[in-house]
Amino acid sequence: MPRRVISNMHQAIIGQDRALDLVMSALLAGGHILLDDVPGVGKTLMAKSLAQSIDGIFKRIQFSPDLMPSDVTGLNIYTPPSESQSGRFRFIQGPVFANVLLADEINRASPRTQASLLEAMEEGVVTVDGETHPLPKPFLVIATQNPVEFHGTFPLPEAQLDRFAVRLSLGYPAAEEEAELLRRSAAGAAGATPGHEGERIHPVVTPQELSAWQKDVRTVRVDPSLQAYIVQFANLTRNHPQITLGLSPRGSLTWQRIAQAYAYLQGRGFVTPDDLKTTAEAVLAHRLIVSGRSSGTQSKHALLDELLGSQPIPV
Repeated sequence: MPRRVISNMHQAIIGQDRALDLVMSALLAGGHILLDDVPGVGKTLMAKSLAQSIDGIFKRIQFSPDLMPSDVTGLNIYTPPSESQSGRFRFIQGPVFANVLLADEINRASPRTQASLLEAMEEGVVTVDGETHPLPKPFLVIATQNPVEFHGTFPLPEAQLDRFAVRLSLGYPAAEEEAELLRRSAAGAAGATPGHEGERIHPVVTPQELSAWQKDVRTVRVDPSLQAYIVQFANLTRNHPQITLGLSPRGSLTWQRIAQAYAYLQGRGFVTPDDLKTTAEAVLAHRLIVSGRSSGTQSKHALLDELLGSQPIPV
Protein backbone atom coordinates (compact mmCIF):
# COMPACT_ATOMS: atom_id res chain seq x y z
CA MET A 1 0.00 0.00 0.00
CA PRO A 2 1.07 3.68 -0.34
CA ARG A 3 2.50 3.76 3.19
CA ARG A 4 5.57 1.89 1.99
CA VAL A 5 6.43 4.83 -0.30
CA ILE A 6 6.52 7.19 2.69
CA SER A 7 8.53 4.69 4.74
CA ASN A 8 11.01 4.45 1.89
CA MET A 9 11.33 8.23 1.65
CA HIS A 10 12.17 8.37 5.35
CA GLN A 11 15.51 6.78 4.51
CA ALA A 12 16.54 10.21 3.26
CA ILE A 13 14.04 12.54 4.96
CA ILE A 14 13.97 12.98 8.71
CA GLY A 15 10.62 13.86 10.25
CA GLN A 16 8.10 15.80 8.10
CA ASP A 17 5.41 13.17 8.70
CA ARG A 18 2.49 15.53 8.07
CA ALA A 19 4.10 17.01 4.95
CA LEU A 20 4.85 13.58 3.48
CA ASP A 21 1.28 12.43 4.12
CA LEU A 22 -0.08 15.48 2.27
CA VAL A 23 2.44 15.14 -0.58
CA MET A 24 1.50 11.50 -1.04
CA SER A 25 -2.20 12.38 -0.82
CA ALA A 26 -1.77 14.97 -3.57
CA LEU A 27 -0.01 12.41 -5.77
CA LEU A 28 -2.73 9.81 -5.17
CA ALA A 29 -5.40 12.39 -5.95
CA GLY A 30 -3.69 13.42 -9.18
CA GLY A 31 -3.03 16.94 -7.86
CA HIS A 32 0.00 19.21 -7.70
CA ILE A 33 1.93 20.81 -4.84
CA LEU A 34 3.20 24.31 -4.08
CA LEU A 35 5.93 24.52 -1.44
CA ASP A 36 6.44 27.91 0.21
CA ASP A 37 9.75 27.69 2.00
CA VAL A 38 13.14 29.23 2.54
CA PRO A 39 16.14 27.58 0.84
CA GLY A 40 17.82 24.55 2.35
CA VAL A 41 14.96 22.76 4.12
CA GLY A 42 14.85 19.69 1.86
CA LYS A 43 12.39 20.52 -0.91
CA THR A 44 14.55 19.11 -3.70
CA LEU A 45 15.43 16.04 -1.63
CA MET A 46 11.73 15.38 -1.03
CA ALA A 47 10.92 15.58 -4.74
CA LYS A 48 13.86 13.35 -5.72
CA SER A 49 13.08 10.79 -3.03
CA LEU A 50 9.47 10.58 -4.17
CA ALA A 51 10.46 10.09 -7.81
CA GLN A 52 13.00 7.42 -6.90
CA SER A 53 10.52 5.62 -4.63
CA ILE A 54 7.96 5.28 -7.44
CA ASP A 55 10.64 4.42 -10.04
CA GLY A 56 9.67 7.55 -11.93
CA ILE A 57 11.43 10.09 -14.11
CA PHE A 58 12.59 13.15 -12.16
CA LYS A 59 13.26 16.50 -13.83
CA ARG A 60 14.09 19.89 -12.35
CA ILE A 61 13.61 23.34 -13.87
CA GLN A 62 15.27 26.37 -12.30
CA PHE A 63 12.83 29.14 -13.13
CA SER A 64 14.35 32.52 -13.95
CA PRO A 65 13.18 35.76 -15.66
CA ASP A 66 14.71 34.74 -19.00
CA LEU A 67 13.18 31.25 -19.06
CA MET A 68 11.00 30.76 -22.15
CA PRO A 69 7.86 28.57 -22.41
CA SER A 70 9.67 26.29 -24.88
CA ASP A 71 12.33 25.70 -22.21
CA VAL A 72 9.55 24.02 -20.21
CA THR A 73 7.39 22.28 -22.80
CA GLY A 74 9.87 21.55 -25.59
CA LEU A 75 9.92 22.70 -29.21
CA ASN A 76 9.91 21.56 -32.83
CA ILE A 77 13.27 21.53 -34.59
CA TYR A 78 13.58 21.41 -38.36
CA THR A 79 15.73 18.63 -39.77
CA PRO A 80 17.07 19.46 -43.26
CA PRO A 81 16.41 16.97 -46.07
CA SER A 82 18.93 14.22 -46.75
CA GLU A 83 19.35 11.50 -49.33
CA SER A 84 17.18 9.11 -47.36
CA GLN A 85 14.37 11.42 -46.23
CA SER A 86 12.80 14.79 -46.85
CA GLY A 87 13.03 17.72 -44.47
CA ARG A 88 10.75 17.55 -41.45
CA PHE A 89 10.07 19.00 -38.02
CA ARG A 90 10.97 16.87 -35.03
CA PHE A 91 9.60 17.49 -31.53
CA ILE A 92 12.20 17.72 -28.76
CA GLN A 93 10.64 17.07 -25.37
CA GLY A 94 11.14 19.64 -22.62
CA PRO A 95 11.75 18.81 -18.96
CA VAL A 96 8.00 18.81 -18.30
CA PHE A 97 7.99 15.25 -19.67
CA ALA A 98 8.58 13.61 -16.31
CA ASN A 99 6.71 11.77 -13.58
CA VAL A 100 7.85 14.23 -10.92
CA LEU A 101 8.74 17.75 -12.05
CA LEU A 102 10.38 20.15 -9.60
CA ALA A 103 9.57 23.71 -10.71
CA ASP A 104 12.10 25.53 -8.55
CA GLU A 105 11.32 29.17 -7.66
CA ILE A 106 8.42 29.24 -10.08
CA ASN A 107 7.58 32.86 -9.21
CA ARG A 108 10.89 34.06 -10.73
CA ALA A 109 9.70 33.31 -14.26
CA SER A 110 7.51 35.61 -16.33
CA PRO A 111 3.72 35.07 -16.29
CA ARG A 112 3.93 33.73 -19.85
CA THR A 113 6.36 30.99 -18.81
CA GLN A 114 4.38 30.24 -15.65
CA ALA A 115 1.29 29.79 -17.84
CA SER A 116 3.10 27.20 -19.96
CA LEU A 117 2.65 24.80 -17.05
CA LEU A 118 -1.11 25.35 -16.78
CA GLU A 119 -2.16 23.00 -19.58
CA ALA A 120 0.28 20.33 -18.41
CA MET A 121 -0.98 20.55 -14.82
CA GLU A 122 -4.66 20.54 -15.74
CA GLU A 123 -4.81 18.25 -18.78
CA GLY A 124 -1.67 16.13 -18.57
CA VAL A 125 -0.69 17.10 -22.11
CA VAL A 126 1.47 19.69 -23.88
CA THR A 127 0.45 21.41 -27.12
CA VAL A 128 3.24 22.77 -29.32
CA ASP A 129 2.51 24.26 -32.75
CA GLY A 130 -0.98 22.79 -32.71
CA GLU A 131 0.20 19.24 -31.94
CA THR A 132 -0.72 17.64 -28.63
CA HIS A 133 1.79 15.45 -26.78
CA PRO A 134 0.69 13.36 -23.76
CA LEU A 135 2.80 13.52 -20.61
CA PRO A 136 3.98 10.44 -18.70
CA LYS A 137 1.63 9.03 -16.08
CA PRO A 138 1.60 9.63 -13.22
CA PHE A 139 2.53 13.31 -13.52
CA LEU A 140 3.19 15.51 -10.49
CA VAL A 141 4.42 19.11 -10.34
CA ILE A 142 6.12 20.21 -7.13
CA ALA A 143 6.63 23.96 -7.44
CA THR A 144 8.59 26.01 -4.92
CA GLN A 145 8.75 29.68 -4.08
CA ASN A 146 10.65 31.65 -1.45
CA PRO A 147 8.16 33.43 0.85
CA VAL A 148 10.82 35.86 2.09
CA GLU A 149 12.59 37.16 -1.01
CA PHE A 150 10.34 39.04 -3.46
CA HIS A 151 12.86 41.07 -5.50
CA GLY A 152 12.57 40.22 -9.19
CA THR A 153 9.60 37.88 -8.76
CA PHE A 154 6.22 37.59 -10.47
CA PRO A 155 3.49 36.57 -7.99
CA LEU A 156 1.46 33.60 -9.15
CA PRO A 157 -2.02 34.65 -10.38
CA GLU A 158 -5.05 33.25 -8.62
CA ALA A 159 -5.91 31.09 -11.66
CA GLN A 160 -2.60 29.27 -11.30
CA LEU A 161 -2.69 29.06 -7.52
CA ASP A 162 -6.07 27.37 -7.79
CA ARG A 163 -4.51 24.59 -9.85
CA PHE A 164 -2.27 23.49 -6.99
CA ALA A 165 -4.09 20.87 -4.94
CA VAL A 166 -2.14 21.66 -1.78
CA ARG A 167 0.17 24.40 -0.56
CA LEU A 168 2.67 23.45 2.14
CA SER A 169 5.56 24.77 4.13
CA LEU A 170 8.12 22.26 5.41
CA GLY A 171 9.63 24.66 7.93
CA TYR A 172 12.78 24.18 9.94
CA PRO A 173 13.34 20.77 11.56
CA ALA A 174 13.08 20.22 15.29
CA ALA A 175 16.36 20.28 17.22
CA GLU A 176 16.54 16.49 17.55
CA GLU A 177 15.77 16.04 13.85
CA GLU A 178 18.51 18.46 12.82
CA ALA A 179 20.93 16.66 15.15
CA GLU A 180 20.04 13.37 13.45
CA LEU A 181 20.60 15.03 10.06
CA LEU A 182 24.10 16.06 11.12
CA ARG A 183 24.83 12.60 12.50
CA ARG A 184 23.79 10.89 9.26
CA SER A 185 25.79 13.33 7.17
CA ALA A 186 28.94 12.91 9.25
CA ALA A 187 28.65 9.12 9.24
CA GLY A 188 27.77 8.83 5.54
CA ALA A 189 24.80 6.72 6.55
CA ALA A 190 23.86 3.89 4.20
CA GLY A 191 26.68 4.81 1.88
CA ALA A 192 25.39 8.29 1.07
CA THR A 193 27.80 11.18 0.82
CA PRO A 194 26.94 14.50 2.48
CA GLY A 195 24.39 16.36 0.38
CA HIS A 196 23.48 13.22 -1.61
CA GLU A 197 21.24 11.40 0.88
CA GLY A 198 18.67 10.63 -1.83
CA GLU A 199 21.13 8.37 -3.65
CA ARG A 200 20.30 5.49 -1.32
CA ILE A 201 16.58 5.50 -2.19
CA HIS A 202 15.44 2.49 -4.19
CA PRO A 203 12.06 2.01 -5.92
CA VAL A 204 9.33 0.28 -3.94
CA VAL A 205 6.50 0.70 -6.45
CA THR A 206 6.13 1.06 -10.21
CA PRO A 207 4.36 3.95 -11.97
CA GLN A 208 1.79 1.42 -13.20
CA GLU A 209 0.98 0.30 -9.67
CA LEU A 210 0.73 3.93 -8.57
CA SER A 211 -1.72 4.62 -11.40
CA ALA A 212 -3.86 1.75 -10.11
CA TRP A 213 -3.83 3.31 -6.64
CA GLN A 214 -4.98 6.61 -8.13
CA LYS A 215 -7.98 4.82 -9.66
CA ASP A 216 -8.75 3.15 -6.32
CA VAL A 217 -8.77 6.54 -4.58
CA ARG A 218 -11.77 7.61 -6.69
CA THR A 219 -13.76 4.70 -5.19
CA VAL A 220 -13.23 5.82 -1.58
CA ARG A 221 -16.69 6.59 -0.21
CA VAL A 222 -17.66 10.12 0.81
CA ASP A 223 -20.86 10.25 2.83
CA PRO A 224 -23.50 12.67 1.46
CA SER A 225 -23.46 14.52 4.79
CA LEU A 226 -19.75 15.28 4.33
CA GLN A 227 -20.37 16.44 0.76
CA ALA A 228 -23.12 18.72 2.05
CA TYR A 229 -20.65 20.09 4.61
CA ILE A 230 -18.12 20.90 1.85
CA VAL A 231 -20.81 22.76 -0.12
CA GLN A 232 -21.98 24.69 2.95
CA PHE A 233 -18.42 25.65 3.82
CA ALA A 234 -17.75 26.81 0.25
CA ASN A 235 -20.86 29.01 0.33
CA LEU A 236 -19.79 30.39 3.68
CA THR A 237 -16.47 31.57 2.22
CA ARG A 238 -18.22 33.09 -0.82
CA ASN A 239 -20.53 35.21 1.33
CA HIS A 240 -18.17 36.15 4.15
CA PRO A 241 -17.64 39.94 4.53
CA GLN A 242 -13.90 39.53 5.12
CA ILE A 243 -13.29 37.31 2.08
CA THR A 244 -13.00 38.85 -1.36
CA LEU A 245 -12.60 35.55 -3.24
CA GLY A 246 -14.15 32.41 -1.78
CA LEU A 247 -13.70 28.74 -2.50
CA SER A 248 -14.26 27.80 -6.16
CA PRO A 249 -16.06 24.63 -7.28
CA ARG A 250 -12.62 23.32 -8.30
CA GLY A 251 -11.53 23.91 -4.72
CA SER A 252 -14.49 21.93 -3.38
CA LEU A 253 -13.71 19.03 -5.70
CA THR A 254 -10.04 19.13 -4.77
CA TRP A 255 -10.84 19.10 -1.05
CA GLN A 256 -12.97 15.99 -1.53
CA ARG A 257 -10.31 14.25 -3.64
CA ILE A 258 -7.49 15.03 -1.23
CA ALA A 259 -9.63 13.78 1.67
CA GLN A 260 -10.32 10.58 -0.30
CA ALA A 261 -6.59 10.14 -0.96
CA TYR A 262 -5.74 10.83 2.69
CA ALA A 263 -8.27 8.23 3.83
CA TYR A 264 -6.87 5.72 1.31
CA LEU A 265 -3.37 6.43 2.64
CA GLN A 266 -4.60 5.50 6.12
CA GLY A 267 -5.93 2.20 4.76
CA ARG A 268 -9.62 3.16 4.83
CA GLY A 269 -12.27 2.92 2.14
CA PHE A 270 -14.28 5.88 3.44
CA VAL A 271 -13.67 9.51 4.37
CA THR A 272 -14.10 10.65 7.97
CA PRO A 273 -14.70 14.19 9.30
CA ASP A 274 -11.12 14.18 10.60
CA ASP A 275 -9.84 13.64 7.05
CA LEU A 276 -11.51 16.89 6.00
CA LYS A 277 -10.17 18.73 9.04
CA THR A 278 -6.62 17.45 8.55
CA THR A 279 -6.45 18.43 4.89
CA ALA A 280 -8.42 21.70 5.11
CA GLU A 281 -5.62 24.23 5.62
CA ALA A 282 -3.31 22.82 2.95
CA VAL A 283 -6.11 22.65 0.38
CA LEU A 284 -8.13 25.77 1.17
CA ALA A 285 -5.90 28.58 2.50
CA HIS A 286 -4.25 29.53 -0.79
CA ARG A 287 -7.62 29.64 -2.57
CA LEU A 288 -9.07 32.40 -0.39
CA ILE A 289 -8.40 36.12 -0.75
CA VAL A 290 -8.95 38.09 2.43
CA SER A 291 -10.14 41.69 2.05
CA GLY A 292 -7.52 44.39 2.52
CA ARG A 293 -9.10 45.88 5.62
CA SER A 294 -8.92 42.59 7.53
CA SER A 295 -5.68 41.06 6.25
CA GLY A 296 -3.58 43.20 8.56
CA THR A 297 -5.36 42.20 11.75
CA GLN A 298 -6.38 38.66 11.02
CA SER A 299 -4.32 36.26 8.96
CA LYS A 300 -5.86 34.06 6.31
CA HIS A 301 -5.06 30.95 8.34
CA ALA A 302 -6.66 32.36 11.49
CA LEU A 303 -9.78 33.26 9.54
CA LEU A 304 -9.89 29.77 8.03
CA ASP A 305 -9.63 28.22 11.50
CA GLU A 306 -12.45 30.45 12.64
CA LEU A 307 -14.67 29.39 9.75
CA LEU A 308 -13.92 25.72 10.30
CA GLY A 309 -14.80 26.12 13.97
CA SER A 310 -18.06 27.94 13.23
CA GLN A 311 -19.36 25.28 10.85
CA PRO A 312 -20.35 22.09 12.72
CA ILE A 313 -18.94 19.08 10.90
CA PRO A 314 -21.08 15.91 10.62
CA VAL A 315 -20.28 13.07 12.98
